[in-house]
Amino acid sequence: MFKLFCRTSGWASAFSLFMLLLPVLAISADGSTYVGSEACSECHQLEYENFSKFAKKAHSSKSIQIMASDLSPEEIKECFACHTTGYGKPGGFKGFEETPKLADAGCEVCHGPGSRHVDEGGDPSLIKHDLTLKDCEVCHNAERVGAFNFKPLLFGGAH
Repeated sequence: MFKLFCRTSGWASAFSLFMLLLPVLAISADGSTYVGSEACSECHQLEYENFSKFAKKAHSSKSIQIMASDLSPEEIKECFACHTTGYGKPGGFKGFEETPKLADAGCEVCHGPGSRHVDEGGDPSLIKHDLTLKDCEVCHNAERVGAFNFKPLLFGGAH
């Protein structure tokens, strides 16, 4: 059942995913790289603590590790796209040993790579801060929502 919902089907799904990722891809075009959620905690301590405690995606790599023995290498790579931070992008998740701080779906999955935001003292123009439900649908799309009982936490107190 898990495999069914982690697979994408056809060019229509790929195109939809690309269109949904455009805002995040545009952010990384400025040269920002991934720094990991712990870097965010220095200024956003309450948000980080709530995210770490309440958001399932803050621990999402555990799902991959549990299912890995039942998945092909290609299927695992598909899982990495939503369950890790920046997979397949410059400076993003490469592997559990190589980039452990990016192993879960952290802050930068939604807000974009944060290095410039951090380096410039938290300049809000250097990170995506006005998120909508459409941003969540990059991973929580119609193929997956029912399977994972998705409840957006944007306004639910976990962030």
